[in-house]
Amino acid sequence: MKRADLHMGHIQHVVATYFGYVMLSHRWEGKEMLLDDIQGKDVFKLEPVEGIAKLQSFCRTARDAGHRWAWIDTCCIDQCNNAELQQSVNSMFTWYHHSALTIVYLSDVLPSSKSGSLARSAWITRGWTVQEFLAPKIVLFYQKDWSLYLNESFRNHKESRIIMQELAHATGIDSQALVTFRPGMRGAREKLQWVSTRVTTRQEDIAYSLFGIFGVNLPVIYGEKKQSALGRLLQEIVARSGDITALDWVGQSSGFNSCLPADISSYKAPPCPLPSLQTSVSSLQHDISVESALNLYTLLDNMNAPRFAYCRLHLPCITFRVTAVRRQGMNSTYEVKADRLHDLQITTEDKLIPFSSLQPNMQTFLLVRPWNRLLELPDFADLSSLAELPFAASDTQSDGDYWSVPSSPLQESHESVDSELSDRALRLTVRLGQPFSAFLLAQQRGGEYKRIASDHHIIVQVKDVSSIPDTTEARTLEIL
Repeated sequence: MKRADLHMGHIQHVVATYFGYVMLSHRWEGKEMLLDDIQGKDVFKLEPVEGIAKLQSFCRTARDAGHRWAWIDTCCIDQCNNAELQQSVNSMFTWYHHSALTIVYLSDVLPSSKSGSLARSAWITRGWTVQEFLAPKIVLFYQKDWSLYLNESFRNHKESRIIMQELAHATGIDSQALVTFRPGMRGAREKLQWVSTRVTTRQEDIAYSLFGIFGVNLPVIYGEKKQSALGRLLQEIVARSGDITALDWVGQSSGFNSCLPADISSYKAPPCPLPSLQTSVSSLQHDISVESALNLYTLLDNMNAPRFAYCRLHLPCITFRVTAVRRQGMNSTYEVKADRLHDLQITTEDKLIPFSSLQPNMQTFLLVRPWNRLLELPDFADLSSLAELPFAASDTQSDGDYWSVPSSPLQESHESVDSELSDRALRLTVRLGQPFSAFLLAQQRGGEYKRIASDHHIIVQVKDVSSIPDTTEARTLEIL
């Protein structure tokens, strides 16, 4: 530091070179070496059996790559120290991200394997390995004999088109995210689908391994069981982001909260594609009251964001009262009727007691459309959002049959505030007339609700679009 001829860039390079560390991403197998097994010992002098051989090869590969420090989760974390374990789980993503190199060891990929072997490796089925290849900037894949996978001699396998394409195909993660992933809540449903088929040895780890991907820091409580660990994570995602796409799943409900799934595999199926109906705004202008549409728009715009409190979900919803339930045969399929909705069928393992107007049921059932005003309300100022609406393809027509988009920002600036709100309200009415994915809720004795889980997405649609502004009921429900 005293030498005048050393500039800051050179000093940073020297420091980075000396302190740069290598991380290992691998699958635990057999007897792995723990901290107590190697502490105070020379790793290279130990008998190369089982986990020791892997540890020695990893250290040797890291050293040959020009690095002085190597980190492996088996023996660089004191598994018996709860405080250290807590810190490690919550810091893991950051550690991998700042590594000088991350080595992925594919112990079941034989030397000279062909392309496709990576996708068949057990490494790709594990829960923890998702963040271990998303977080680092530089990754190298090694085969069983510690030779480079496919003999790809890139300095960084994230620059290998062949390997990244194989990894993208095997994981369902697009190539761009594989190379430049950033943690956060955005796209929560898609990230949950990435890990929906993965497994971990400890059941809670399927949730803990996602802390870094979503950028959250939560307590690590081994022994709390999978549903609680996953529930706490999903609760944090909804509470912090307001994103309710994490509630989009099929399968069994969690004991943590009935709106959350019992298992990560419930996200395996992608979000259900909804059919689109070509309803024009102009066709509604003569059938509905603009004042009623504005009142509905204001009501929904003023609703609070979804939130959790003490494992209870406070969810803004558009509600439809179920008027009849009839079981079909001896199976688990029910025919359901509800106010203002077309009849539908629901398949569920929960036993519903059939009822109708002739055989009333004391329990109240609702079909609801979960509501998030930030995601659902059309924004007139963002003209690009029109592409997401069912009538967007014809918005620019000038024959009078469809809604006309202002031809320029200057022209739009002359629109009155009232006119803009009317535009939004009418567009919202069209959106509410489209088919949507609904929840079936059963009211409990205390007035709260529970979600009735289904094996399929519940897709419903209102009968009369023109009646939406006058008949829509919206409120926040407390769901256990």
